[in-house]
Amino acid sequence: MKKTILGSTLAALLVCGCGKQEPPAALPPAAEIAAPAAVPTPAIAPATNAPPAASTAAGSTPAAADASLVEDSGVDVKLVNASIDKVLGDHGKYQAVIEAYQKAVASGDKAAVAALVRYPLEVTIEGSRTTVRDASTFVQQYDRIITPAIARAVTTQKYAELLVNQKGVMFGNGETWINGICKPGSADCSDFEVRIIAIQAGRAE
Repeated sequence: MKKTILGSTLAALLVCGCGKQEPPAALPPAAEIAAPAAVPTPAIAPATNAPPAASTAAGSTPAAADASLVEDSGVDVKLVNASIDKVLGDHGKYQAVIEAYQKAVASGDKAAVAALVRYPLEVTIEGSRTTVRDASTFVQQYDRIITPAIARAVTTQKYAELLVNQKGVMFGNGETWINGICKPGSADCSDFEVRIIAIQAGRAE
């Protein structure tokens, strides 16, 4: 009975915002229409993301960490995967991007992180909102975007403790959001790719 109650509580926590910072709401492009109810459909990322303004330190470098050392409970991982499947779509696609993102940030692989981002991406650099339009610009501004605080939030995030809701998958207190993006020509959004849609300073607890 205690295990049943615990499982229900964990499942409920996974799909609620619980006061965490969220990416900005925006209407999806006309081509990105939600699939019929019978098909698990990724929530659509906005064409332009606008994280809340926050100052970041110029020239900072990400904190080093080994994402592989962050271990999870097998039961909790299954709960997260089940939530992703139900709310967003194929958890395998999300898990691959989540793990690649953590490893790339941990190793300081700027190009690998940039390759996982959806562009344009709006970020805050030194207190000013900036639109990063391509991977090349992201790499140039990497140390100002992936601050030590954001790097720690990404690399120390346990997969089993990820928050999942219709806005996507959230790291930490909102330092990163990942979501599914419908591929062109997929009217029901059954064909999608997973990308980073927001990188921002997290909200303090």
